[in-house]
Amino acid sequence: MMRRLVSALCCCILLAACSVGPDYVRPPAVAVMPDQFKELPGWKRAATVDGALQGAWWRCFHDQELDRLMGRLAVSNQTLRQAEAQYHQARALLQAARSGSYPTVTLGAAATRAQRSANAVTGVKNGGASPGWDLQLPLDLSWELDLWGRIRRTVEAGEAGATASADDLAAARLSLQASLAVSYFQLRTVDAQRVLYGQTVDGYRRYLELTRNRYQAGVAAQSDLLQAETQLKSIEAQAVDLDLQRAQLEHAVALLIGTPASHFSLPLLPLAGEPPEIPAVIPSQLLEKRPDIAAAERRMMAANAQIGVAQAAWFPTVRLSATGGLESSSLASWLAWPSRFWSVGPSVSQTLFDGGLRGAQTAQARAVYEGTVAAYRQTVLTAFQEVEDNLAALRLLATEGAMQAAAVEAAHRTTIVTSNQYQAGVAGYLNVITAQTAELANRRTALSIQGRRLVADVLLIKAIGGGWEGGRRVAAGHPSP
Repeated sequence: MMRRLVSALCCCILLAACSVGPDYVRPPAVAVMPDQFKELPGWKRAATVDGALQGAWWRCFHDQELDRLMGRLAVSNQTLRQAEAQYHQARALLQAARSGSYPTVTLGAAATRAQRSANAVTGVKNGGASPGWDLQLPLDLSWELDLWGRIRRTVEAGEAGATASADDLAAARLSLQASLAVSYFQLRTVDAQRVLYGQTVDGYRRYLELTRNRYQAGVAAQSDLLQAETQLKSIEAQAVDLDLQRAQLEHAVALLIGTPASHFSLPLLPLAGEPPEIPAVIPSQLLEKRPDIAAAERRMMAANAQIGVAQAAWFPTVRLSATGGLESSSLASWLAWPSRFWSVGPSVSQTLFDGGLRGAQTAQARAVYEGTVAAYRQTVLTAFQEVEDNLAALRLLATEGAMQAAAVEAAHRTTIVTSNQYQAGVAGYLNVITAQTAELANRRTALSIQGRRLVADVLLIKAIGGGWEGGRRVAAGHPSP
């Protein structure tokens, strides 16, 4: 009898090699994969794709203060801590799913005192008139045979979910790093403008003093003096507005690195140097390096596995149960060998009618999968849009920056000529004000373009899923599941 039972069990285990439900196959992300980016010809797809690399992409900017802030973000940012907690939660759920592949073993002890009916049970001592003890020490084993792959599909979904959570963590880290870099470079742009305004205020004060002296000597009109005073006060007010912008950006940086804004400050440090050169990236790498795309694909995989879980409910559930232990009516003989008992045997159950529940659950699982496919494709399309946007920004801002540099040079020469004419008495002070205002506006615009190019660099790095080192792209790192 036992040999037959073991043989039947082995047959069931062999049958368990099959799993119902569709096997996962990644659907195409877009109808036609682009060979190159429209906004920067030359960025083409390569024949081979390097695996995702890890590294500190922000170091390409060679800014020690930014490096230090990134280190604090990795340690103290609370949004990142929340994403890490969600990742550990997904790992725990995966372990819970894997536990279904193993038998459940329970050990218990029970002591019951009861009086049994003599009319209901024959052979009871004392005719069932006096109560007695029933002492039990059972060991129960229960194992669901995964004949249809329900548990394996659940584990498959859990593994995909845990990997998606790891990618979500990487995406959150990359997004926070990019936000910190953007806020930092915007703050440095304001610093450069603040230095420019400080120099301008000093220059306007000298012109105000010059105009006052000319007025007192009877060479300049009172209107020139009033215009010089108005110009100086106006620039001083604009400098205060820059201080407000800087304070708010400094507070944003403090939030990102997990520090109270009241306890954080950054020294005044203007922009220095040009944005780094961006090496070519290939469209095919984009699908493997962006963590949000990877997470979207893993969610498709999890949803696909859930279809198999729903379909497995249509098949019978086969469970193997075994119980053994000791039972006695007295404590003295409870642990004796004659008190042993055991039972073993399989059980099969099949739902015959559930009012359409299983059909609805299967349809729901398929609809969820279709939704994740659409979300995956939308994520890919958004990624290409972001790359194209920032490639266009870098290309056009570089052209605009060169033009703006020429405009600054022309405005500066105009200011020099007009100032000399004013001091020679052949031009009015209004001409000087006009020239100085134009030069200041052009210099501030040039600084703004330089800051926007740095921001576009950061956003492009984020759009391609990471940076580069030694000419190779570097993806934002995340823990392996």
